[in-house]
Amino acid sequence: MSSPHARAVREIFDEGEVRDVLRETFYLADAPLMPLAAAPASPERKRRRAPKPKADHYEIICISMYNEDLARLDEKVATLKGAGHRRITRSALIRWALDQVDLAKVPKGI
Repeated sequence: MSSPHARAVREIFDEGEVRDVLRETFYLADAPLMPLAAAPASPERKRRRAPKPKADHYEIICISMYNEDLARLDEKVATLKGAGHRRITRSALIRWALDQVDLAKVPKGI
């Protein structure tokens, strides 16, 4: 048995006008938020947005770090934020640190 809230929501969305506006404005016709079996998808409703061009100035990567190292990184970010670096992030601090590395001083075997 459904709750009164669920019944009220279903009654609102059962109105054809509201359903059509939501379907055409917010939801894709082939992936609705709730089942809408009443009207078959017309060709006009199959329109999709053009995909955004992929950024070529950065990539999202995944790296593994020990919990202790992440805690140290987060401490440093918090300290910098407290010192007025409002936009500092983990990524920004790592990028800055890369510029500071003296390759001649990096020990072998790390």
